[in-house]
This record gives sequence, structure tokens and C-alpha cells, in this order.
Amino acid sequence: MTSYRRWTLRTENTSYTVRLSADGPWAELDAWGPLGVEHGPSALDWSRRTHFITPADAAPAEYLPYGLRPFTGAELVAARPGEERGVWWDFDGAEEGEGTLRLAFTDAVLGLRTVLCYETVPDTDVILRWTELTGMEELRLERFDSAAVNIPVTGAARLTYLAGQWSQEFQRTQLDLSRGTFSMSSLQGVPGHAYAPWLAVQDSDAEAAYGVALEWPGNWHITAEAEPGGAVRVRAGRVPHEGAVRLVPGDTLVTPRLACAFSPDGLDGLSRVWHRYERHLAGARLHRPRKVLYNSWEATGFDVDAAGQLELAKAAADIGVELFVVDDGWFTGRADDTGGLGDWYPDPAAFPQGFDRFVEDVRALDLDFGLWIEPEAVSPKSRLYAEHPDWVYRIGDRPARLVRNQLLLDLGRTDVQDFVIGTLDRLLTAYDISYLKWDMNRPPTERGRPGTERADRLDLDAGHVTGYLRVLDHLRAAHPAVTVEGCAGGGGRIDHATLARTDVVWPSDNTAPLDRLSIQYGFLHAHAPHVMSSWVTDAPGVFDPRPRSLAFRFVNAMCGVLGIGADLRAWTGEQQAEAARWIARYKEVRQIIHEGEARLLGTPEDSTCGVQYDAPDAGTTVVAALSTGRLDGAPLVPGRPDRLRLRGLDPDARYRDNAAGTTYSGVHLLHYGVPFSWSAHHDAELVVLTRQ
Repeated sequence: MTSYRRWTLRTENTSYTVRLSADGPWAELDAWGPLGVEHGPSALDWSRRTHFITPADAAPAEYLPYGLRPFTGAELVAARPGEERGVWWDFDGAEEGEGTLRLAFTDAVLGLRTVLCYETVPDTDVILRWTELTGMEELRLERFDSAAVNIPVTGAARLTYLAGQWSQEFQRTQLDLSRGTFSMSSLQGVPGHAYAPWLAVQDSDAEAAYGVALEWPGNWHITAEAEPGGAVRVRAGRVPHEGAVRLVPGDTLVTPRLACAFSPDGLDGLSRVWHRYERHLAGARLHRPRKVLYNSWEATGFDVDAAGQLELAKAAADIGVELFVVDDGWFTGRADDTGGLGDWYPDPAAFPQGFDRFVEDVRALDLDFGLWIEPEAVSPKSRLYAEHPDWVYRIGDRPARLVRNQLLLDLGRTDVQDFVIGTLDRLLTAYDISYLKWDMNRPPTERGRPGTERADRLDLDAGHVTGYLRVLDHLRAAHPAVTVEGCAGGGGRIDHATLARTDVVWPSDNTAPLDRLSIQYGFLHAHAPHVMSSWVTDAPGVFDPRPRSLAFRFVNAMCGVLGIGADLRAWTGEQQAEAARWIARYKEVRQIIHEGEARLLGTPEDSTCGVQYDAPDAGTTVVAALSTGRLDGAPLVPGRPDRLRLRGLDPDARYRDNAAGTTYSGVHLLHYGVPFSWSAHHDAELVVLTRQ
């Protein structure tokens, strides 16, 4: 019988057990894994295996401040202004609720109360963790992570993360960490293109996978450290732009939520945990069909006028598109990227009969209408900048640097937020707009607020995030029927706070088929198909000249939310007819793709890979199969087709491919797989299997 207190949180398939340490005033992770794993001695008890460090440094602590944990890194660094850093706290009680836990610790000398917060997410295997910090005195917080996660390992830890750059986002990357520290972060005011705020950890080659994802669309870090005793400790949190945050007496700082997930079925199983969580975030909006869209950017660029756009809209409607989105270039002063941003009024020269008439003409084609906007940006030539030069980020009287010929508005200011909200309300009220693409094409650089007397008290990163989320929350409340797409130069701002308030996101500006296949493969490890906007564009395109058929481009794009970005005016009648067939097929299965269970089959490095989608009732299985091999007309192995082994099917059932007229046993599909014969003219296929 243990004398320390112990609490267990349970999700649908997992449990997470926390206890008070016998060695000091802190909470420790006792067990995390499948339901029932908490019954038995803790796999994380290595307190007697180490020497020459403090008990707190060897503990699998849930959260510790500098002072109690001085040597191996702390989650909280706090001090009174001008005084030494250090927090020594005492346990101050626990509050348990249905699926919730709050553990409080107080430092009476420093005047700081710290509450560790836990919450299970219904119908998922996700546990949310965050920390609330309340000051009784004025305090300086140099570090205030959301949480720490401890994962026992017997050898090197296998870390999987999503790295890249603009146009190459979400590349699945792995390393083995036996000793030392791995860290990834963004100081760009958004999650960024270099890393996604997501990490998976496995014990060497063991199947079970643990994952964390930080809900914060600003500066952030995730750090994994192989610690003494046999564990990996993952810390995650936001990073204040100023390096520290002042906590005013009586105020409470709430850190971003860290979503923690576990699956015994490896990275593929962990991906389905994240998919289910993001379907939960969508709520009722999940069941609103994400319509097949056409976006005009790659066809016209900034050369936007009513006649040209209507010509494209007519071609899009003819092949079955449901939504027409006018991208950049529709507003006054936007002949190129040097002007116009901030003055969000349709260009009367481009729409001589009025923008409302143009929207009506698009709607008359039985198309919904959408519009691109970049509300955080402003052009120096704009009227907005002339009237409000103080609204942009700038340090004192120093010049502000142009990035992409634009400046960034300080969205932490309430007057800027009100301007953005008023602009969006005006557009969405004046015109019949049902889709809004929110873009952001530059990070904050000279990040200051002119005229501020106590600049050392600013928290500009948190202020911008708060303003951004306030605007999105207003959109959701005031215009609930409008579909919102999140974009930041491609996949630069994708996190759970954004995903909870948008309907789709744009993973990358790169739509080249084989590049996009790799991007989507990484993306689907962390995010759900129903949020992944993907376009069919012209070949060879602007990024990757490697050839792929129109079928490949469609099947690849159909793995998420299908869109078209090509210049349809240049397509042949045969291409348009093929596109119409693919769009019709997509509409038949998109609910399964968006709401079903997804499984990644193979990798883009394999000669054949794909994604399997199973309907919630398990009656229909959709397989999107893609050939990445040579397209020279010869099969990869003479006389033998490639196969994709399916997973999760009933081995005793029979499955019918009506299009091919073939029936398979479940065990055949699990053991041998679906056969595919590729050629130069056949490099992709969509298979729909119905359980008999």
C-alpha cells in the first residue's frame, strides 16, 4: 500500500497515472499507456539509479521549477524583478472532476501559485495539459512551459518529427536519440515552415508511439532530452518574443495546451488518434461537405478581371467544381505585390459592372463564391498605411523592413483587431461570399510597438496570437456558414488552435505531384484528411518537372479536400472529360475520406504507396494508390503487379471491387493486398471496396 497520493485519467483506450513523489513536493508520472498499465510497479521509477544529482533531477516529474530541479533543466524559471531566480514550492491540494485533474503548488515566499491542469478529450485518446501561473507579487517569468512528458526507454529513443522549409513542408524525419538534447522551435511569430509543433517518440524500434502537439500559433519550442536513468523528457511551450514576461499581481498566465497522445499501433495508429482529435475539434462543422473548389491564382496571378475570372468559373462549373475562389489581385492597387494590401475594396476597373454583379454571375453558374485575403498585411503605398503608420510593427523611429514588399500589422492592438473584424464583416455582408482564404506571407521582423512607454512589459507574441484568435472566433460566431481556410505562405501556421477555428488549411504552396505526395505523407501523420486542402495543377508546374499523369494528380489531391488550380482554359476536351470523371468519383467517397479511419500504406520512397480510408460503419473501404516508380512503359517486376496490403479489415469477410468486377477475401487483402499494374499511362488508381 503506497502512502503517496495517486490519480488516474482514462481516455477511450489509454490511462495516464500521476502521483505525488515520495522524494519531494512535486508530481510524477507513474504510468501512461493502454488501459490497465497503471496496475503494477512504475516503469519510470529510477530514483535509486543515479548519483551526483538531486532527486528532482532524476524524477519523472510532470513539471518542475528552477530551484527544485537545477541541473537537468526546468519547465519554469521565475524571479522577482532584479532578484535571483528560483522557485521552491509546496503541494497545495488537488481537484478532481470528470476527466479533469488540477494539482496546485505554492511558493509563499516568492508569491507564486502554479496549477498543473489535465483534461481528457471525449471519444479520443488525447489528454490535454497546461499550466496556470498566478502571481501575488510582480514576477518575471523567463520560462513557462506548458508541460513536461516523460517516456521510458530501454535504448535510444526514436524521434519522429516534421521538418522542411517553404515549399517542402511536413517532411517526415527521424533520428535516434541515445544521449543529449534535440530541440526544434520557431521564432517567426507562427509555427513556421521549418518544423511543425508536433513530435512522436518510440522506444527504439518498439511499436508503441507517444506523441505531443502544441496548440499555439506563435513562437514555440519542443525539446526532447535523453535524461539520466533511462527516459526521454519532452518539454514544450511558447517562447516570448521579449525573452521574459512580467506577471502582474493578481493576474493569471495560462500556457498553451499541450495535447498528449498514445497508440500501441505505432506511428500509423498515432496518426489516427490525431485525426480523431481533429474531427472532435471540428465539431458539427465536420459534417458540412468541403466542396470541390477552383482557385484562380495559378491561372491568372495578379491579372484579375471579371471577364477572365468568369471564363475560368464557367470551365470549372462544367467539370463539376462546386466553389470558385478568386485569389490575390481582386482589390484596388493590386497590379503586383507592391501595393494594395490593407485597402480591401474591389477594383472597379477590374469589375466594371460592380463586384456584386460579378459574384452574382459566378453564383448563377451554380457555384459558391470564395475570396482570398491577407488581413494582417499592409502595403506601404496603401491608404491604410498612410492613415495609420503606427499600426505596423516597428522599433522606435527605425525604418521597418519590407518582406515580400509588405509590412505586418500589429494584431495585438485592439484597434487593429477592430479594423480587421470590420473589414471582414463588410465584405461578408456586402457580397455573397461563402469561403474565405486567410493568408499570411511574411513573419514579423522588427517587432516593437511605437509609442509604448513600458516596452519591457509587452508580450507581443501573445498579443498577436490573442488578436488572431479573436478575429477567427468572431468569424465563427458572426458568419458560421462561411468556410474558412488557413494559409501562411503555405503551411506556415498549422496548429490545433488554428485548426479548431478553420475548416481547411493549405499545407504547402508546392503542388507538384511527387513533391506534394511527400508533403501530404508527412502531414497526414499529424493532421486529418478533412483539413488538408490539395489542388490539381498544371504539369510540369513551377516546382518539380517530374512527369505524372492527370490521374495521379487527381488521386493525390483526392486524399484530402480536392481543389483545382490549373488554367482550365488551356485544357483539351479529353482532359476536361477526365477531370469531370474524377470529380464525380471523389464526390461519391469524400465523406469516407473526410470522416473515416485513415491508414498510410507504404511511403513515397516505395514503388507504390497510398492511403486507405474505412467508413465509420466499416462497410466501405477506399484505397488511393499511387505509383512513384519509373514511367517507361515496363512493369516494375515483369509479369507481377505491385500490391498494397490493407489493414484493419475483417479477415473473414469478403470485399467486392465493383468497378473491376473482383471479389477478395479479407484475409487475402490483409496478407497479399490489392494488385496494381502500372505503366506510363497508368500511375494512379482509386479502388472502392464494399463489404459483402
